[in-house]
Amino acid sequence: MFIPNLLSADSGGQIPLRARIVIVEDEPDLRDAVAEYLGVNGFDVATAESAAAMRQLAETQAFDLAILDIAMPGEDGLSLGRWLRSKMPIGIIYATAAGTAIDRIVGLEIGADDYMVKPYELRELLARVRSVLRRVPRAVEADAPASAEGSRRIVNFGGFRADLDGRMITGPKGVLLDLSRSEFDVLEVFLTRTNRLLSRTAISDAIGLAEDPESSRAIDIRIMRLRKKIEDDPSNPKFLRTVRGEGYIFSLSSEAY
Repeated sequence: MFIPNLLSADSGGQIPLRARIVIVEDEPDLRDAVAEYLGVNGFDVATAESAAAMRQLAETQAFDLAILDIAMPGEDGLSLGRWLRSKMPIGIIYATAAGTAIDRIVGLEIGADDYMVKPYELRELLARVRSVLRRVPRAVEADAPASAEGSRRIVNFGGFRADLDGRMITGPKGVLLDLSRSEFDVLEVFLTRTNRLLSRTAISDAIGLAEDPESSRAIDIRIMRLRKKIEDDPSNPKFLRTVRGEGYIFSLSSEAY
């Protein structure tokens, strides 16, 4: 059993309004250590020892971020993560054992915001928690009234309408597209940097995805999924184009509108 060394409280800037984090982990020592560390660093922390316990918590409480162990007895973390996303706007960090790359890839495919390989350092976990919280909608703000249209960042392309502040996109027929949080993160990067060549590293940096051997694969997966949702012919994209050997470019030429 891995028991991390508790570090002193980090002196870095805190996420405002005390974000609410839940840790779902079946190893009690690790669960308690992570909860204590995040607690002294300014977060409201709850814990659950299983997916079933987490489902009970979610019926009465909202959270900004969940740290989910993938390999738990009973329902696994991947299934729980999908269910949580159907219940509330929540950031998700998966924790997976070393050497299980397939779990990390599947987690990213279904919309994870980040993942950690166990055993992990608590200081690195804290940095990833803060990074995810900076780019996900806060649960306490989810029911706030929308701002005036004139103050929102709206991008129109090819009959699509992307509301970057409301984090939603509608298609040519006004139908709301079903985008995961991670897919919208990537789309926002492109829509705020149109007609610019972006490497996979640049995209990873922009969305706060840790640079490692899996990050390029994660970016490719998200772009592939985006193409299926915004391109008439994903194999011959009009907007999200590949520049072989270099990266991607979101093309907004005159004919794209």
